[in-house]
Amino acid sequence: MATRLARTAGSAVKADNRTAVLYTYRRLLRATYTAFRGDTPTLHASRKFARDQFRASRDLQSGSEEAGAAMQHVQGVITILRQNIVQGELQSNGNHKLHIHEHTERGDNASAKKMQGSVKSFKEIKGSVL
Repeated sequence: MATRLARTAGSAVKADNRTAVLYTYRRLLRATYTAFRGDTPTLHASRKFARDQFRASRDLQSGSEEAGAAMQHVQGVITILRQNIVQGELQSNGNHKLHIHEHTERGDNASAKKMQGSVKSFKEIKGSVL
Protein backbone atom coordinates (compact mmCIF):
# COMPACT_ATOMS: atom_id res chain seq x y z
CA MET A 1 0.00 0.00 0.00
CA ALA A 2 2.82 2.43 0.86
CA THR A 3 4.52 1.66 -2.47
CA ARG A 4 1.31 2.40 -4.32
CA LEU A 5 0.98 5.77 -2.56
CA ALA A 6 4.61 6.58 -3.27
CA ARG A 7 4.13 5.79 -6.97
CA THR A 8 0.98 7.93 -7.07
CA ALA A 9 2.75 10.82 -5.33
CA GLY A 10 5.69 10.50 -7.74
CA SER A 11 3.30 10.58 -10.68
CA ALA A 12 1.64 13.68 -9.30
CA VAL A 13 5.00 15.44 -8.98
CA LYS A 14 5.91 14.51 -12.55
CA ALA A 15 2.51 15.70 -13.77
CA ASP A 16 2.95 19.00 -11.90
CA ASN A 17 6.44 19.48 -13.37
CA ARG A 18 5.17 18.67 -16.86
CA THR A 19 2.33 21.15 -16.42
CA ALA A 20 4.75 23.85 -15.26
CA VAL A 21 7.09 23.24 -18.20
CA LEU A 22 4.24 23.30 -20.73
CA TYR A 23 2.84 26.46 -19.13
CA THR A 24 6.27 28.13 -19.36
CA TYR A 25 6.69 26.97 -22.97
CA ARG A 26 3.32 28.46 -23.92
CA ARG A 27 4.25 31.72 -22.16
CA LEU A 28 7.49 31.78 -24.15
CA LEU A 29 5.61 31.32 -27.43
CA ARG A 30 3.23 34.15 -26.49
CA ALA A 31 6.21 36.36 -25.62
CA THR A 32 7.77 35.69 -29.03
CA TYR A 33 4.49 36.70 -30.66
CA THR A 34 4.37 39.91 -28.63
CA ALA A 35 7.99 40.77 -29.48
CA PHE A 36 8.02 39.77 -33.16
CA ARG A 37 4.44 40.33 -34.33
CA GLY A 38 4.50 41.41 -37.96
CA ASP A 39 8.02 40.03 -38.56
CA THR A 40 7.19 36.53 -39.74
CA PRO A 41 10.74 35.26 -40.45
CA THR A 42 11.99 36.36 -37.01
CA LEU A 43 8.87 35.01 -35.29
CA HIS A 44 9.27 31.61 -36.93
CA ALA A 45 13.02 31.52 -36.21
CA SER A 46 12.52 32.42 -32.53
CA ARG A 47 9.82 29.78 -32.11
CA LYS A 48 11.97 27.15 -33.81
CA PHE A 49 14.87 28.05 -31.53
CA ALA A 50 12.63 27.80 -28.44
CA ARG A 51 11.26 24.43 -29.58
CA ASP A 52 14.77 23.10 -30.25
CA GLN A 53 16.02 24.27 -26.83
CA PHE A 54 13.09 22.67 -25.02
CA ARG A 55 13.63 19.42 -26.90
CA ALA A 56 17.35 19.48 -26.06
CA SER A 57 16.47 19.92 -22.36
CA ARG A 58 13.86 17.16 -22.40
CA ASP A 59 16.14 14.68 -20.62
CA LEU A 60 16.86 16.89 -17.59
CA GLN A 61 15.91 15.18 -14.36
CA SER A 62 12.71 16.62 -12.91
CA GLY A 63 13.47 18.71 -9.82
CA SER A 64 17.22 18.81 -10.50
CA GLU A 65 19.34 21.91 -10.19
CA GLU A 66 19.87 21.95 -13.96
CA ALA A 67 16.12 21.80 -14.61
CA GLY A 68 15.52 24.63 -12.14
CA ALA A 69 18.24 26.74 -13.76
CA ALA A 70 16.77 26.07 -17.20
CA MET A 71 13.31 27.16 -16.05
CA GLN A 72 14.77 30.32 -14.47
CA HIS A 73 16.58 31.06 -17.72
CA VAL A 74 13.35 30.72 -19.71
CA GLN A 75 11.54 33.03 -17.26
CA GLY A 76 14.27 35.64 -17.83
CA VAL A 77 13.99 35.26 -21.60
CA ILE A 78 10.22 35.73 -21.39
CA THR A 79 10.71 38.93 -19.38
CA ILE A 80 13.26 40.29 -21.84
CA LEU A 81 11.08 39.46 -24.85
CA ARG A 82 8.00 41.05 -23.32
CA GLN A 83 9.57 44.12 -21.76
CA ASN A 84 12.77 44.96 -23.61
CA ILE A 85 12.42 43.98 -27.27
CA VAL A 86 10.85 46.63 -29.47
CA GLN A 87 10.65 46.25 -33.22
CA GLY A 88 10.87 49.21 -35.55
CA GLU A 89 9.56 49.70 -39.04
CA LEU A 90 11.23 51.97 -41.60
CA GLN A 91 8.78 54.58 -42.85
CA SER A 92 8.83 56.16 -46.31
CA ASN A 93 10.17 59.44 -44.86
CA GLY A 94 13.26 57.67 -43.47
CA ASN A 95 12.09 57.62 -39.84
CA HIS A 96 11.42 54.47 -37.88
CA LYS A 97 8.09 53.72 -36.23
CA LEU A 98 8.53 51.71 -33.03
CA HIS A 99 5.98 49.06 -32.14
CA ILE A 100 5.69 49.76 -28.41
CA HIS A 101 3.07 47.66 -26.63
CA GLU A 102 1.54 47.67 -23.15
CA HIS A 103 4.24 45.34 -21.75
CA THR A 104 7.20 47.42 -22.98
CA GLU A 105 9.32 48.66 -20.11
CA ARG A 106 9.54 52.40 -20.23
CA GLY A 107 12.55 53.90 -18.56
CA ASP A 108 14.52 57.07 -18.80
CA ASN A 109 17.86 57.63 -20.45
CA ALA A 110 19.59 57.92 -17.08
CA SER A 111 18.97 54.26 -16.26
CA ALA A 112 20.11 53.22 -19.75
CA LYS A 113 23.32 55.27 -19.47
CA LYS A 114 24.03 53.72 -16.08
CA MET A 115 24.13 50.27 -17.74
CA GLN A 116 26.09 51.36 -20.82
CA GLY A 117 29.22 49.28 -21.31
CA SER A 118 28.51 47.01 -18.38
CA VAL A 119 28.84 43.27 -18.64
CA LYS A 120 26.30 41.94 -16.19
CA SER A 121 23.85 39.09 -16.12
CA PHE A 122 20.14 39.70 -16.54
CA LYS A 123 19.61 38.94 -12.85
CA GLU A 124 22.23 41.51 -11.78
CA ILE A 125 20.78 44.20 -14.03
CA LYS A 126 17.18 43.66 -12.93
CA GLY A 127 18.28 43.71 -9.28
CA SER A 128 20.20 46.96 -9.62
CA VAL A 129 17.50 48.78 -11.60
CA LEU A 130 14.64 47.81 -9.30
